[in-house]
Amino acid sequence: MTTSTASTATLPLSQQSDIAATDAPEIKRLLSAYNVAGPRYTSYPTAPIWTNDYTANHHVEAIKNSNNGSSRAPISLYFHLPFCESRCLFCGCNVVITRRKEEAEKYLSYLFREIDAMANLIDTDRPVVQLHWGGGTPTYLSEDQMERLFSHIAKRFKIDAKAEIAIEIDPRVTTTSQLSVLKDLGFNRISLGVQDFDSDVQEVIHRIQPLAMTARMVEACRNIGFEEGLNFDLIYGLPKQSVESFERTLNEVIALQPDRIALYSYAHVPWLSPHQAKMPTETMPDTETKFALLQSGLTKLTGAGYRYIGMDHFARPDDSLTQAMDTGRLHRNFMGYTVLNPSPNEPDLLDGDLYGFGVSAISGLQQHFSQNEKTLASYYEAIDNSRLPTMRGYTLNGDDKLRQRVILGILCQGYVNYSEIEARHGIEFQSYFEEPLSKLTQLEKDGLVKLNDNALTVTPLGRLFSRNIAMPFDAYLGKMASEKPTFSKTV
Repeated sequence: MTTSTASTATLPLSQQSDIAATDAPEIKRLLSAYNVAGPRYTSYPTAPIWTNDYTANHHVEAIKNSNNGSSRAPISLYFHLPFCESRCLFCGCNVVITRRKEEAEKYLSYLFREIDAMANLIDTDRPVVQLHWGGGTPTYLSEDQMERLFSHIAKRFKIDAKAEIAIEIDPRVTTTSQLSVLKDLGFNRISLGVQDFDSDVQEVIHRIQPLAMTARMVEACRNIGFEEGLNFDLIYGLPKQSVESFERTLNEVIALQPDRIALYSYAHVPWLSPHQAKMPTETMPDTETKFALLQSGLTKLTGAGYRYIGMDHFARPDDSLTQAMDTGRLHRNFMGYTVLNPSPNEPDLLDGDLYGFGVSAISGLQQHFSQNEKTLASYYEAIDNSRLPTMRGYTLNGDDKLRQRVILGILCQGYVNYSEIEARHGIEFQSYFEEPLSKLTQLEKDGLVKLNDNALTVTPLGRLFSRNIAMPFDAYLGKMASEKPTFSKTV
């Protein structure tokens, strides 16, 4: 993507006053029309389309094929560490609640075996440019366990000297000694779960984490050497949140000066995460209040100098995520928005391979998606039987790759250049996508997207509805049959 193309859709949100200033009646009308269930598009096709017919044998062949690709692209590694001492009611992650620390030692023994099996298949001469520990609570592990896990990874893979090495931490359980170990191992990005600093909200979501506790953790991170690479996760739409209380949280977050902020919309899906049924739905913000919370976030964060990356991410102007947006290298995968390094021979947003390790972890290769078994028992059983713990997956066809590229353009750059798609995929864009483009005409009338003979451009206001703009290009949405909604609301 050219520089001029990227800059078309990446002006700082602080210069785009029409988002925060849209009047209440218009917002109400837009929410009525567009706040519907829809994918977050951390993959396309989305996970509900994947099939159990995709087996460990398919995953083995997919890995071998990725080794033989002409691009020789760098790789990313994700490790799922599922253990938590207590459950937060908002959480939609695959977690294991236990205080039995010996469970983590057993899990690591199996994780090491999966790492070895995968490393024997992957071309490990390809450098690792991104490494991420997520969960669960990765700092549930002891210092010795963290050192042994990282050492095992480093022995089997070539970690690039400039790699982004990130971990999610919970300030309630993480110690300064653990932070020192992480720094010594080479971690350079820390993501802190914050959600909301209001005490009433914290009580109802079962996560007591006062501002002072988080501030002490931030200070410890910086004293130990994490001067940059500090991320905060916030959630809007939680019970008992009000615009006034959330603005206080935003002010307190801004004062702590994280480099990136993820402002997630709470997805209330108790049919997928049964513990969420304990949430008092009567105290949740209604649709209009929830949007007002989002508007407050946009106004506060961009007013403080953060750039709006898209959907749910903000970053400082000098952050690598912002630079990736400005140069067309912003990508979206199962870790949210990320920077994808172009391959040396063919710089292409879709060339990277992400390999997932651990229970429920997801891999995204150039032509394939796969997910590991979701329970510890089935994960252990697979490894005991000397097979990869693949539960399901999907092989992309040519139409999938084409639509994937369009959807990523909408979500990452806010721009789709028809001629670039045509040159790469050998189609005539407007005739191939006649039906999706016709569905966008109403969104164009509502000021969310601009269409012409050469390109699709997401407007500043439309960036808040980017999932809705992407959905017409999804060939599978109408084919999903379910008694319950498969996805959360788009706003």
